[in-house]
Amino acid sequence: MSPIFELQDEIQALQDLSSYEIPNEHDLHDTEAGPLLQHAVNRIAHSSEDIADLEIFDIFRSLLKHADAVAGPQMSKLLDSISSGFNAEIDAAIRDSREEDQQIAMAHKAPLEMYAFLLHWFVTAAEKVKAPGDEEAPQPQPKSRRGRGGKAGTSRAAAKKAEVWTWVDQIPATLELFAKAMRLKTHRIWMTSPERDAFITCLTRPAHHIAESEQYMKVAAIKMNIYKVICTAVKNHGHALAAQISIMQSLQYYEHLSEPMAELLSHLAKDFDYAQLGDEILREIAGKTFSAQDTKGPRAFSRFLVKFSEESPRSVLKQISILLAHLDSESYPMRMALVEVIGALIRELSSSEELNTDGNQTHKQLDGLFELLISRTLDLSSYVRSKVLSTLSKLCDLQVPFPKQRLNITKHAMSMLEDKASTTRKSAVALLTKLVLTHPWGLMHGGPLNLEKWEGYYKEVKEKLAKLEEAVGKAVEREDGDEETEREDDDEEEEEDEEMDADDDDDAESSGESRKKKKKPKVKSENDDMEVDDETQNGADEDAEMDDEDEDGRAPKNRKGKKKKARKSMVNVAAITSEQEALAALESNETLHLRLRKKYYAEALNFIKMIEGSMEIITQLLGSTNKAEVLEAMEFFRVTHEYEFEGSEVGIKRMLHLIWTKDNNQTSEDGKELKGVRSRLLELTYEATLAELTSLEEMMKTMMDEGHVHHDIINKLWQVYSSPKALPAFQRRGAIIILSMFALAKRSVVSEKVDVLLRVGLGPHGKADLALARYTCVALQRLNGSAKKVKGKSSIDVALIQLYSFYDSGSLLNKTLRMEMENPILRKLQEAIEHPCRSKEWFGMTEQAINTIYALGEHPDELCNDLIKNLTRRAFTRRPQSPSAQDPLAEKEKDPDAMDEDEEPTTSGGTPSHAPASQGISATQDASQGTGERDVGDVFLLSQLLFVVGHVAIKHIVFLELVEREWKRQKDEKELAEKLAAGTNSPNKAAKETEELDQVAGNAEDEIGERIAAVRETELLFGPQSLLAVYGPLLVHVCGSPHKFKNRTLRAAATLSFAKFLCVSSQFCDQHHHLLFKVLETSKDPNIRSNIVIALGDVAVSFSNIIDENSNELYKGLSDDDLVVKKNTLMVLTHLILNGMIKVKGQLGEMAKCLEDEEPRISDLAKLFFTELSTKDNAIYNNLPDVISHLSSGDHAVEEEAFQSTMRYIFSFIEKEKQAENIVEKLCQRFRLSEDPRQWRDIAFCLSLLPFKSERSVKKLIEGLQFYRDKLHEKDVFERFSEILVKARSNKSANKPDTELNEFESILDEHRRQGEEDQAFEKRVEGKKAAAKKKATRRSNRKKTQDADREPESSAPRRRARTQDDEDDMYI
Repeated sequence: MSPIFELQDEIQALQDLSSYEIPNEHDLHDTEAGPLLQHAVNRIAHSSEDIADLEIFDIFRSLLKHADAVAGPQMSKLLDSISSGFNAEIDAAIRDSREEDQQIAMAHKAPLEMYAFLLHWFVTAAEKVKAPGDEEAPQPQPKSRRGRGGKAGTSRAAAKKAEVWTWVDQIPATLELFAKAMRLKTHRIWMTSPERDAFITCLTRPAHHIAESEQYMKVAAIKMNIYKVICTAVKNHGHALAAQISIMQSLQYYEHLSEPMAELLSHLAKDFDYAQLGDEILREIAGKTFSAQDTKGPRAFSRFLVKFSEESPRSVLKQISILLAHLDSESYPMRMALVEVIGALIRELSSSEELNTDGNQTHKQLDGLFELLISRTLDLSSYVRSKVLSTLSKLCDLQVPFPKQRLNITKHAMSMLEDKASTTRKSAVALLTKLVLTHPWGLMHGGPLNLEKWEGYYKEVKEKLAKLEEAVGKAVEREDGDEETEREDDDEEEEEDEEMDADDDDDAESSGESRKKKKKPKVKSENDDMEVDDETQNGADEDAEMDDEDEDGRAPKNRKGKKKKARKSMVNVAAITSEQEALAALESNETLHLRLRKKYYAEALNFIKMIEGSMEIITQLLGSTNKAEVLEAMEFFRVTHEYEFEGSEVGIKRMLHLIWTKDNNQTSEDGKELKGVRSRLLELTYEATLAELTSLEEMMKTMMDEGHVHHDIINKLWQVYSSPKALPAFQRRGAIIILSMFALAKRSVVSEKVDVLLRVGLGPHGKADLALARYTCVALQRLNGSAKKVKGKSSIDVALIQLYSFYDSGSLLNKTLRMEMENPILRKLQEAIEHPCRSKEWFGMTEQAINTIYALGEHPDELCNDLIKNLTRRAFTRRPQSPSAQDPLAEKEKDPDAMDEDEEPTTSGGTPSHAPASQGISATQDASQGTGERDVGDVFLLSQLLFVVGHVAIKHIVFLELVEREWKRQKDEKELAEKLAAGTNSPNKAAKETEELDQVAGNAEDEIGERIAAVRETELLFGPQSLLAVYGPLLVHVCGSPHKFKNRTLRAAATLSFAKFLCVSSQFCDQHHHLLFKVLETSKDPNIRSNIVIALGDVAVSFSNIIDENSNELYKGLSDDDLVVKKNTLMVLTHLILNGMIKVKGQLGEMAKCLEDEEPRISDLAKLFFTELSTKDNAIYNNLPDVISHLSSGDHAVEEEAFQSTMRYIFSFIEKEKQAENIVEKLCQRFRLSEDPRQWRDIAFCLSLLPFKSERSVKKLIEGLQFYRDKLHEKDVFERFSEILVKARSNKSANKPDTELNEFESILDEHRRQGEEDQAFEKRVEGKKAAAKKKATRRSNRKKTQDADREPESSAPRRRARTQDDEDDMYI
């Protein structure tokens, strides 16, 4: 061999393997590898130094060069030989390096370099073989066949190689050998630095090469040995610079090495005590610049920084000042990384011992880091803002409470709830939830954070502190009583203190406490106290609303007290006894304790109020379209409910509405969240609205179906309902409400306890509490099952289910339970209705009782017939006129507004107007205002009668529909039985007869339908035998005579029943519907108007053509002053329009006005309406011109700002390009017919809302130039067209020129200038006309003056005399 082996040159030459020359090369494709390898192995086994023999060295190099032709066992044998030789040589070199003669150690230089070179090459060769991954087995086969000429044994050898040879198992041992070689004293073997560096590089480069494989780095043994090799080279052999370059390249080109490189540097700093390399890497990263377009690089470096800050936070803390420059980086991944780094540093500082030893410095660092972190909540990227919030959420788990920082974090989290990004809002809600879960104020009173309780704690400790300080102040005054001079000084100081703290509750106590510093031993403790108090000031600065001004004012006063009293305490030390000293020390400690408690409560109250303040926004987030955000908000309310926050009840009830969502997964999540509060089911019914009860009903039904309700819960609810003890009324009501909801899914819940329902709900308890009786009637209706199928309906339908009650009785199911009319249940219901009562709750109870009668009774008309007759007798029995009726003033006082309660719904299935009476209703109604004795009846009894008549009428319609359905079913079954009995044999004959039977059945069904319709149309209200026919004229008379029947309760009941009668017969409706519209127009009672609006919706369902002709009257309700009337009108119109029951005839503009209503509920309903309307074919497009005209001009026009906001929302539904083109053409033509500049601006604004995505839209706009060119002088109009040009340019394809748009722009500019010139000319002409007119007026006045001067001279003396006489009066 050559006497000189240059390692660096050999490594360099190895880069190009094809040109690498071996003096004694063996081509293994023509030569057997086994004998050659065996010869080399024997030589190396004999002496490791034989590697220096060129023949042996070339054998190894040939094997490595042609590794693709070497079998698996031979590769393993090759590696074992090289490794054992290298190991033996290392041992020898280590042993010889201890000798004094350096030449002995230097003799190992060449063999070591050769072995290192061969291992370096082996790693590369093995990697190339291994490159395809786990599927390297097929790769060696074709190579082997090519090299060995296709011998039979070759394929078997290749298969064996694939089976046996696994490089990944050999890597750890190879790396350990590299690490062992690092223990050599290289300065004893290599004289020059380049030689040493070449050897070290030869050992470290394979480690870096192996690290480039992501699969290898997943093996812990390989990863740790790589760390060991590199760390040893850096620590012992000056490899830091090369390692730095390699690490930076790894971060830049290999994404999977980000975290391993961080672990490597942490390993180097902790286990090898070499942190300098990590510092250099951080400094280099701090100097890099990342652009916003670069995605790969920043992500790798950001992961590295995050991992390194977790592994070695102290190293990052030293370099944080230069790393913070990346907070302003264009690349958001780097900003996110710095956010996480800051979080890791806060965790490190808060858990370090320095927090206790060097507290001030560490606290300053923590405050600065928190401030940096919170400032990034204003970052432009939503990803960064979300990362800040999630990092703060992790910091909540720290053992250190940081109360001041917690309050600041809570404040910023609240502000982030209104962020435009849903991910940020979700993170903000999650942070608030974590803040509640980890709050540090549970040491004294446990976890709950009820605002009322904590205010009580705060008030209590404040009073104790005031009493204690007052007592201390009096004691000090007694001690100073003998010193007159000192007392005067004290008085002066006390006056000064009082001036400083004039409105502080604790001013006297604080001044007394400061005077107590006369005692020398007490001076120090008082100073300590005041230092704590000063901290209290700093901690509670933000607690302004907690009345902590006493603490803010006390600090300066106490400082003055200390200065003044120091001299006095020196004088009076001898006069103080040891008992007084002990007492003073005790009082001082107690004062300190109370002050700290006061600060503790103040901070807790601040936090509670912030969380309570955030609940309104989080409640709105429950309606978000983002599922993750909704689930996070639900978790927040679940947690706050457990911690007893007062506002959580609203959120829990709002969560119930999520049961209507179409996302089944979200529904199940909703159920899971509610399981945590089902132990308080009764509370969910307290003061619940109709919408909440409807949603709760569906939730309970779902939970019952899915088996979430344990039987013990049902038993407990029955115990509450039937308890003989005196319970609050709402508890019994809540129990039966929940039970009736469960019965929707499982009828046996109610059917097994019917006797309890009759004994309690319709017994003494029910008579005393009519609301309980009402809900008991609802529960009894469950015996008939439920036909309401509202799951999966749209939000519009759900809202209407809550609003309408006229059609809530179930259909005739196969399992329908119909009872004999003598059944005790029905008799109990009749008794409940006829029981004398003057409560407003009677109407709601009676409504549900009648519903139950029609749901369960076999012939409900018979019972209702008796009921109406009995009520009629009671109402029209002749009574003597009561004294109160003769006194109109007394009647006026006894007749309060009986309808004030109407806007509160009565039950989940009832009309919101069925409680029209109140306590203390006037007993009589004077039939006439004239004199003379007349028949006088009880107005409340008449109201009851009319209410029952109306509700029976509407329920009888539903009953007739059920009868019709049942007749048809029986008819079908009968015909089917007859057909089966006939037993036809011929298939053709059977088919023919079936067709004939279908025709007959169809005719029979038509006949049945016509018969039922005739009964409804002519017999119910006009038949000679009809009981209801008697009351139709009475209702018309009462409703049409408001001056005669003035009682509001009577009018409300009569109007409601009259509206129900209108739904029965089209003949009755056609005759009297104008009266209902007249009452709607003239009534001053908003409850009556609201009921009429709802009733008109039901009339429209029955007889749409009648209401369609008078729909304008219905739209007037949208401009009603009463919110309930407006809301109900909007809901009714929404229902009628979307279901096609009435046609829109240009009134859609009135609906559009509601989009900008001040009341959120109105605007939200209007938006929901237009969203649903947009799903109808071209509905918004067809009515858009009418809406624009309605809102822009005429009596209905709205403000320009409101117009723009409304149009911006409506135009968002114009998505089809063809529609946009037609709208452009129509709007351009509108310019021709408009003369008002306001209309020009509105039309131009509407044009600017269109997208102009196609060339045709722009062409239509240009073609319409003749219509608007004379309007371009208006500034706003021209600006809108400029906006359109910008849109058109942005939507234009890149390969088309701007010639047409540029020309159009120049034409617009020209017409604008021309229009401005014309306007200026008109102004000049007008000015000249005005000047000429003024000049003519002056000339006329001058002429009159000249004529006056020509008057006869004789009149002049008289004028002068008169003038002189009047001079004295000119100032009067």
